[in-house]
Order: sequence, then structure tokens, then C-alpha cells
Amino acid sequence: MPARRCLAVLFCTLMTAVLFVTHAHAGVQFQPVSPEELKMTSEPMAPGAPAIILYREVYRDDCGITCHSTGIGISDADRFEENYIRIKILTDAGRRYGNIEIPLPRETGTIDNINARTIRPDGSIVNFTGQIYEKNIVKAKGFEYRAKTFAMPDVQVGSIIEFYYTINFAKGYIFTSDWIVSQELFTKKAKFSLRPFHQDYVQMNFRRNERLPSGTPSPTEKGGIVSLEVSNIAAFQAEDYMPPADELKSRVDFIYDFEFFEDDVSKYWKEVGKKRNREVETFIGARGAMEQAVSQIVSPSDEPEVKLRKIYARVQQLHNTSYEVRKTEQELKHENIKPNENVELVWKQGYGVGWELTWLYLALVRAAGFEAFPVLVADRRNYFFNPQSMQSHKLGSNLVLVKLNDKDLYLDPGGAFTPFGMLRWDETGVPGLRLDKDGGSWVQTSLPESSASQVVRKADLKLSPNGDLEGKLVVTFTGLEGLRWRVDERNDDNAARKKALEDEVKSYIPVGSEIELTKQPDWANPEVPLVADFNVKVPEWAAVSGRHALFPMTIFSGAGKRVFEHNERVYPIYFQFRSQELDDITVEVPAGWQIAGLPKPVNQNVRVFGYTISADNSNGALHLTRKLDINVLMLEPKYYSPLRSFFQIVKAGDEQQVVLQPGSSTASN
Repeated sequence: MPARRCLAVLFCTLMTAVLFVTHAHAGVQFQPVSPEELKMTSEPMAPGAPAIILYREVYRDDCGITCHSTGIGISDADRFEENYIRIKILTDAGRRYGNIEIPLPRETGTIDNINARTIRPDGSIVNFTGQIYEKNIVKAKGFEYRAKTFAMPDVQVGSIIEFYYTINFAKGYIFTSDWIVSQELFTKKAKFSLRPFHQDYVQMNFRRNERLPSGTPSPTEKGGIVSLEVSNIAAFQAEDYMPPADELKSRVDFIYDFEFFEDDVSKYWKEVGKKRNREVETFIGARGAMEQAVSQIVSPSDEPEVKLRKIYARVQQLHNTSYEVRKTEQELKHENIKPNENVELVWKQGYGVGWELTWLYLALVRAAGFEAFPVLVADRRNYFFNPQSMQSHKLGSNLVLVKLNDKDLYLDPGGAFTPFGMLRWDETGVPGLRLDKDGGSWVQTSLPESSASQVVRKADLKLSPNGDLEGKLVVTFTGLEGLRWRVDERNDDNAARKKALEDEVKSYIPVGSEIELTKQPDWANPEVPLVADFNVKVPEWAAVSGRHALFPMTIFSGAGKRVFEHNERVYPIYFQFRSQELDDITVEVPAGWQIAGLPKPVNQNVRVFGYTISADNSNGALHLTRKLDINVLMLEPKYYSPLRSFFQIVKAGDEQQVVLQPGSSTASN
């Protein structure tokens, strides 16, 4: 049964004793400070670096107490990972690394034993005794995670900051392990250790994939522990619109699997497909109950697509626990939520996690007479899946493929706020394993055109004689743009949503502005666009000087002004999904003013990119239209030069100015 994002191997029914004992681990802790570290003012191998990692250590124990005791069952084992990091602050800009964020391991465990201290340049020590917070961190649209955060004390240029913590993994599970070697900062030295899971009575296969810098030795194994020591690892350099960072960083992946690893890739996936299909068929096997449920949802006279839509809407009305605020163990115990053993229980109890709701939909549409298949996919949010790697646990999302009028329709009712016929952006354009009794076959999920996901900005504004701009703005988010907003804001109240939308509009405008949301969108209905109304005021937007005023062609270009500025490119160019921006702006000029000069329209199309902008005199009012079309997901670095040239044309077009001629009274002032 797939679990979203991270798939764990479940051992809840296993209580096997361990037949051997190994040595206990001493635990990470603060390291002695050398005079050389205190005196350091720069790093020759990282010139200009604001800070560097002096030392980093990761120790992970996947055997937990089962490797150290003969009387503890697997489900009771305490598996953990210890992390330690020491950072040297080299410049004033490097002081920001004193603001610590430790991402919480979603659905895998908890973080505790946080210890931190600052070592001043003179060697004196300030222990951290402050408050540790837990909050959501937003890195970019659609990328949000929860983290433990705190501020290190007395961080100065020349200081050393260090901290360590422990991740305690959920009991009864074995999770995949990754050593991410590359970091945002240059790393002087790092050590990684892993005690892999081992149990004579459980058939578990273990292997690793390596993507290490040239010349780096491979991990070694001694005494049941796999270890790797590296030094002088270059800082990972992020770029605009690049693929997921973890896809590009140097790393070692450790893979656990119940499946036997095969030299023959196709044979491996056939066996995986057969096994997964049996699991799905067992879960959805309540045919009679599903036929009865369908009779309550659809009418025999409904057209086929109408039936599919009605069933889809009904499944999405059930409580989707995957999209709730993360709850404590005490809260979960108090609610006493019973597990769903099959789709009949999902239907009766009225709730389920996302994958359960998706398989419920599969059972219902089959009961309604449709040909439908379960599909397992790996989303592309954090990495790109390659079947050649034979990592079945990465197929962590599930969809339903329905045959409708000889076409394949991919559906994800278990994805909250996902409209009928649409998938989450990270599930589009990815390989999927379509299951059947013979093992299944590989398919590719659908990829919407750019016109399906738009940000449409329609504004009616007035220009004052002193150049201020004020009026109404309506922003409409369609398709994947609207879906992303609804998912990101699902657990926020109206005040937080209001602020988020106002901040979004402020990011469009390249100067200071006053933005007020006047009408909240319909957050609940995924089948309609997300529409938000605003009052907008932009002081001194037009530059008024004597007998002329200059009015920039584009008001909402702020977010794209500084993209693709570098001459060279290292990584591929990657857009999350195809999309369009459309602007329709009408500006009423002051009485007596004239539109004296309009720039020439720009119409630039470069295969998968398009850009148009124009200005017109509409009965004395200024009418501005703009369209930016991005109709591609990824481009190799060799195409960066023409891409950069295209966006320079966009930048130049956006910066054109309309010439206005003020009335005589304004000009004389």
C-alpha cells in the first residue's frame, strides 16, 4: 500500500528475537576546538565564503536496540539518527547561519536531544539556553516543511557555532537512509556511519547507490557498520529554476526492500507489480458493498463522464486525514481512529488517508462498470524516478487510470483539492507502474498544457496627477496554480490566507505598494478557479517631470525581474509545470492628460516560450496587455543561452515606457 512521499517497510506484526549482540554506540557530542579553528579567517578552497562547515557527523542505527539485546522484538526497537555540525563564521553575512532550522522528519519520527553552543573568537563558550520553536518554513511556492528553529547566542565574525540532535524513528518501521554529502556551505570534513538493519528471521534485502564526487572513496564496512569519511566538499551552488536539489547533490542512498534484487530490471518490476496488484485487489475486494454505494451516488441514465465526476466528488467529500495538521500521539490516542482494512471500512467510517481514498475510487468506478487500473507513481518533488534503479519504495503515490472513450484518464481523488481530470503538479509527466495480475506495465502520466494553469491579473486603475496609481485588481489562479494555493493554505485561517495573498501581489510589483484583499476566494471548491479581489495603491508609479510623465508598461513584473542573469549555467532549467501569466490593465489618466507616445508591441515566440506585450489608447485611457507562456518542463544547460536571450527580451519589453503629456495646470506645477 503506497504512502505519499516516503514509504516505510512495516514490521508491526513481527516480534522476532535477535540472535546476536553488538557493541553500543557512544553517541555524538561536542568536539574539542583547535587553535587553528579559532584563528581561521578564510578558507583557501572556498574563497569569499561567508561561513564553512568545519566538521559534520551523521550516525544512524537502523538495528536500534534489536542489535544490542536478545530480548527485544523488532516492533519495540528504538531506531535513531544522530546529527552533529560545526560551522565557522567568516564574514558578517555568515552570521545568518546562526539561525538554525532542523527539518522535522514528517511521519517518520521525532527530534529531541537538541544541544547547541557558540564558541567566541577568544575561545570562551556560550551555551544555548533559549527557546526552541516549531514552525512551518516556506522555501518557495509549493515547498513548505515543518522545522525546529532556534537562534544561536552571540554569533560574531570569527565565532564557531555547533549543535547536535537526535532523530528517533517511529517504532515498527525501517525507513530508507540517505547520506547527503553536498551542503550549502563548503565542508572541511564529514563522517557518515550506518548500522544497517539485520535480522535472521526477516527476509530483508539491502544495497546502496553512490553518487559521489570524482576521487571520493566508496563507503567501507567494518564490524557491521558502513562508514564514509570525506573532506573538502565544495558548496552546492543553487541556480534559478533548477531540478530538485537532492537530485543533484553528491549522496549515497541506502535501499531496503522486501523484493529480491535482480540483474534483470524487467523481471524485478514484474514481480513487484504482481505483489502490489495482489495487495490492491485484496484492499478493494468488497464488490457487493461498492455496487450498493455506487447506486447511491449515480443514476443509470447518467453519461459515463458524469458518473465518473459524481463518484469523484463523493470520494473527495470524505475526510482526508493526510492533509490535516500534524497531531501529537496523545491527540491520536484520544481520537481513537480505527485503521481501514479495506475500502468497505473506508466508505463506512467516512475517512481515510489519501491512498485509501484513491483505492476507494478505483473500487467504486469498477463497480460502476468502468475499466480502471491502479497506478503507482513516484512524484518529482524531491527527485526524478528511474525504473533502472529498482527502488520500488519510491513508487509512493497512487492514481487511478480509467478508460473513457478510448482515452486514458489519470485521476487522483486522494489528493485534496485536486479537480477531476487533474493531478498534483509533481505527479504530472512521470512514469507510473500500471498494475495487473501479470505484473503490469509502465505508463506516463498526463502533462497539462500551459493554458490549463494560469495567473490572470485584471486591473482597473486610476493615475493621479502626482503619479500615484490606485484602483481594483482581480487575480485568478486556474488549474495547477489554484490547486497549489488551496493545498498550501488548507490549514490556515482567513487572516493568514489574507496575508499570504497580499504578499503574493506585493511580490508582483517592483516598488513599495499598499495591497488590501477585499474578497476572499472560494477555498473549498477545487472545481472552480481561485479568484481574489484587491484594492491596490502604488505611490509615484509614473515619473512626472514638467511636460512629460513616463509610465512603465508592466506593473506586475516584479517577480521575474532578476531571473537568468548569469552568463553560464551548470544545471538543467526546470519548471514545476507549464503555465501562463496574463495581464489586462486599464489605466484612467487624469483629466486633461494625453497619451503622447506608445511603445511598439513585442511578439516573441521561441518554440516552447512565448511573450507578447502591447499598449493602446482606448478612448483616452491606457490599455496594457501582456502574456508570458512557458510550455516546457525542462531544458538541458546547452539551451541556456537562447533561454536567457528570450528572458532578456521579456525584461526589455516590460521596462518600456508609455509617454504621457500632463495637462497645462499639472505641467505648470
